[in-house]
Amino acid sequence: MTAIIILLLPLTFSFAQEIDTNTDYENFVATSDELIEEQIIENNIDNDLTAADSETDVVVDAVTAPSVVPVELHLFQRIGIALAIIVGQILLIWFIWFLFKRFNNKIENAGKDKIKPLVFKKIKIFTTKQIIKIIEFFLRLLKYFITGIQLFLTIPIIFSLFSATRNLSSVLFGYILNPVRNILRGAVGYIPNLFYIIIIILITRYVLKGLKFFALQIEKGKIKINGFYTEWAAPTYKILQVLLLAFTIAIIYPYLPGSDSRAFQGVSVFIGIIFSLGSSTAIGNLVAGLVITYMRPFKIGDRVKIKEITGFVVEKNLMVVRLKTHKNEYVTFPNLIILGSNIINYNTSSDEDEEGLIIYTEVTFGYATPWQTVHDILINAALETEHVQKRPKPFVLQTKLDDFYACYQINCYTKEVSKVPRIHTMLYENIQNGFRESGLDLTSSHYRVITSNK
Repeated sequence: MTAIIILLLPLTFSFAQEIDTNTDYENFVATSDELIEEQIIENNIDNDLTAADSETDVVVDAVTAPSVVPVELHLFQRIGIALAIIVGQILLIWFIWFLFKRFNNKIENAGKDKIKPLVFKKIKIFTTKQIIKIIEFFLRLLKYFITGIQLFLTIPIIFSLFSATRNLSSVLFGYILNPVRNILRGAVGYIPNLFYIIIIILITRYVLKGLKFFALQIEKGKIKINGFYTEWAAPTYKILQVLLLAFTIAIIYPYLPGSDSRAFQGVSVFIGIIFSLGSSTAIGNLVAGLVITYMRPFKIGDRVKIKEITGFVVEKNLMVVRLKTHKNEYVTFPNLIILGSNIINYNTSSDEDEEGLIIYTEVTFGYATPWQTVHDILINAALETEHVQKRPKPFVLQTKLDDFYACYQINCYTKEVSKVPRIHTMLYENIQNGFRESGLDLTSSHYRVITSNK
């Protein structure tokens, strides 16, 4: 209905303009006839022409005079042609919309079986339903675009049928042709700059490929550089990648279309201000992430303790570090916090030290029981605990002599850092069993002195 109204509006406007033009044209013809008659009388007096010749000249002049405004078709004939064009366009628009509707129905019915989800490296980017929705959206845009082109071409054609709106049709056609001509002219003129950009991008691409190759070789240990650890390869490559891309953008910038315009420069300055004001914390975390990377306090999979949180490092990037606790809780630390905190890495002791990580626990016992007996029970309990190293042998430290009991600390070695909570549990069980089998009570005596005022 909207398309029909749009098509009928120019016809109404042209019809009204044509009526006014015809009225002006009739007045013009009447005035021309009067001038012709006066000219004939003067010619008869001056040239002494015959009446027959004068009549012939009048007929010739009368036929020639109206040719100033040529009219090939009658007004109603032109209206009929315009109506025929409108009806034809309406039928064509209806047919196009009908085809698009059939096509949409076919996609909805057959697309579920023929269209597969879009998967990239085992990551589902778009489901089948989402792909169908995207296709339908672009088809809808194409349908409206084709309809708009039809309407925009039909209106100037209708205007060109009437003398009053003929110039307006040229203006309307210019709205389409001028932008297209300017775009094509600008595209042809931009070709040399485009070659510069393509060459720069190709050079950057192959340089990045070379850097990535060397980074992978260093990460795999095939290329060794003194003082450069394998875990530095990936972050160093990312840093060089960012720097190289920034350098490439700086070189390409002058060759971009409109780069010297005030609008382009204004947008660039605005983006720079927004980035500088809104990303101070992000930049701080980014710099802290680089520092942490080259400090090497931990790596992925290590069991660490950060701010009273103990867990395994499951993610480490330039912004945050994520730990997974023994309770399957995920804790996220910004790199700025980690850089200012104490970090305990339990895997470092286990990996780099042959003896392994020392785990320990304390028990208290009264002075009535010989300390040698307590030592033997604790050491045997540690040796019976699973995942505890037999060599070096567990040992006991007496850490405190209180008023009523002594404090004994059992220390044992293990390399199973990921099983520390389980090792502690089994050690506690074996300690309780050892004292129970020896007939000793783990409870320590406490004494209180009560004085009376009487």
